[in-house]
Amino acid sequence: MSPAAGGPSDWDATKYARVATPQREWSDAVLSRLELEGDETVMDAGCGTGGVTAHLLELLPEGRVIAVDGSPSMIEEARERLPADRVEFVCQDLARLDLGERVDHVFSNATFHWIPDHDTLFSRLRQTIEPGGTLVAQCGGRGNVAEIVAALEQVTREEPFADFVGKVESPWNFAGPEETEASLIAAGFEDANCWLEERIAHPEEPQAFFEASTLAPIGELLPTEIFQPFSDRMMEVMGKPDSFNYVRLNIEARRA
Repeated sequence: MSPAAGGPSDWDATKYARVATPQREWSDAVLSRLELEGDETVMDAGCGTGGVTAHLLELLPEGRVIAVDGSPSMIEEARERLPADRVEFVCQDLARLDLGERVDHVFSNATFHWIPDHDTLFSRLRQTIEPGGTLVAQCGGRGNVAEIVAALEQVTREEPFADFVGKVESPWNFAGPEETEASLIAAGFEDANCWLEERIAHPEEPQAFFEASTLAPIGELLPTEIFQPFSDRMMEVMGKPDSFNYVRLNIEARRA
């Protein structure tokens, strides 16, 4: 989610596909909470490069997936790795979602924290789900990547970076469970259940992982020659970590 425009940004899909192993590893527990018969239509809201979508597809031997992402590059990468006869690919902003059909369930992994307006998001998702269908998701929650947030507050005020990102608001919406449950109910869901869970990411390539995920939208605001020094300075301020502390917000709800 671009911090400047509030809409989807086009990520470096090739780099993300190579380094985003923590998100894929954490997704298994989220997928296990989907109650599936195996013949449903499920939307993957924020499919990225399709790594997790492939695991979702394995749970639907007689079903299909609608893979949605706001990044054209992510959609193209997913299209290359997933079977076209069982996956429909849609490049749309989730906050303006209009599939033209309803799905049995919505699944999402590591996406909703990029969307500023969760009230609008949940309303759109509710309209997309068949009555009785479920929303099962996980995203960044309250307190997520606190060290990165603190470093951004410092580095974005430094020269030469301040000229480009010094006045940009945070690109994330790290919500808590209480406000999320209230937003889900207001959007027309029931049985809303949300909770926080601490996780530690141990990526094989820490800085590449950091650049391809956390810094992706901010990188769009920086000239190419400035991005790498910005990334290096961020890593320096954080003490060149080889792991990152996450707080995940788990979301479960059913359409009334």
